[in-house]
Amino acid sequence: MEPFIIALICGMSFLAGFIDSIAGGGGLILLPTLLVAGLPPSLALGTNKLGAVCGVTTSLVNFARQGKVLWQIAGVGLPFSLIGSMAGSRVLLLLNPNVITTIILVILPVIAIITLLPQKALKTATHMLSKKALYLYTPLICGVLGFYDGFFGPGTGTFLIFGFYFFLKLHLVNASGLAKVFNFASNLGAFSVFAFSGSILYSVGLPAALFNTLGAFWGSRLAIAKGQPLIRFFLLLVFGLLFITLIIKR
Repeated sequence: MEPFIIALICGMSFLAGFIDSIAGGGGLILLPTLLVAGLPPSLALGTNKLGAVCGVTTSLVNFARQGKVLWQIAGVGLPFSLIGSMAGSRVLLLLNPNVITTIILVILPVIAIITLLPQKALKTATHMLSKKALYLYTPLICGVLGFYDGFFGPGTGTFLIFGFYFFLKLHLVNASGLAKVFNFASNLGAFSVFAFSGSILYSVGLPAALFNTLGAFWGSRLAIAKGQPLIRFFLLLVFGLLFITLIIKR
């Protein structure tokens, strides 16, 4: 692969890590970039997971250090997120590459629209969770979105934040911290399946992972301090350009 293409992927990976650490949806940038660069769909999805797992680890460390992770909820949901993502990845690898490409082109704009929908104002009050919220909603959210993350991926972090915010009534910052925990687990599970099947291009994935990590470091610091309105504008702009390019290339 040409150095210019590698440099472009690294730049987009930095932006993806930065955005993902704040609002989720970084895969909406990195995955189309890998596809536009010419990677086959399954290889692009696997290589994307290498960058994603490194970036979300960095974000998780920053949120945990600031005390924004509710570990009781994390402990309940982790196994469901991990198992769900491994199942989703296995299903994906059974599909024909042309089918995967079609699925990506159909799902990406839908996920982008949902990701960019306006959010309600932040809730500032915290409260004890009911057993139903902890032992029913949490496993359900983590299992379903874990499967989605393993099968496809982009927007998972955003959906997790929405899920914990709306169904568990958590403060949005705490919901973001939890999203990093489960996104880490689902990315790790999917990455292990893709790695075992040889669906990762390490010559591209390793430098992309480095820049994703750098972006996630700075983005998560900004997320804790200031929030995300400006980031959603850039997400919409970059995704729109990449998606149009992907359709033309196809």
